[in-house]
Amino acid sequence: MIIDFNKNKDGLVPAIIQDSLTKTVLMLGYMNDAALQKTRETGKVTFYSRTKERLWTKGEESGNFLILEEIKVDCDNDTLLITVKPQGPTCHKGTDTCWGEKNEQHFGFISNLEGIITHRKMQSEKSPETRDEKNSYVVSLFDSGINKIAQKVGEEAVETVIEAKDNNDDLFLNESADLFFHYLILLQAKGFKLQDIVKILEKRH
Repeated sequence: MIIDFNKNKDGLVPAIIQDSLTKTVLMLGYMNDAALQKTRETGKVTFYSRTKERLWTKGEESGNFLILEEIKVDCDNDTLLITVKPQGPTCHKGTDTCWGEKNEQHFGFISNLEGIITHRKMQSEKSPETRDEKNSYVVSLFDSGINKIAQKVGEEAVETVIEAKDNNDDLFLNESADLFFHYLILLQAKGFKLQDIVKILEKRH
């Protein structure tokens, strides 16, 4: 791995810090060659502090260290991407990231879909006349209760199994989508989200 520390007069290169699991960007710091070497030696991310004018290990005062997982260099050899396991909040203000965001795993469109389901669940807890969605299928499922939701998951599971034995991929994928969608609803009806299942799978792994 070749890093060009001489592109800038101060001998520093930016280091983007990313959670190795959630892929959330936690902070941006700067490293010189000595900071990089110390990071590799200790396994704890160390920067060069431009204000303190010395090496600075993240967490040396707070205890919120960034445990090194992997170091990558970009195509121009002048920017680092460092994946870590954070031990506590990253920002000095106490937030997970320096942008004030929560360091949560995001599943792209699936997470957006979970957000919609959450909103529908909140609507079902309102009186009918105050709801935003008057004819929402998901709201009606939550209104029907856990038994109806669980029944729908069972029905979709059976239909998915039936289509799995056939050769129509389109029908199989559509039934699989129906099953997964209703399972997400069931999770929230029980007070959980997909992240709770992922944590269990991670522990098993």
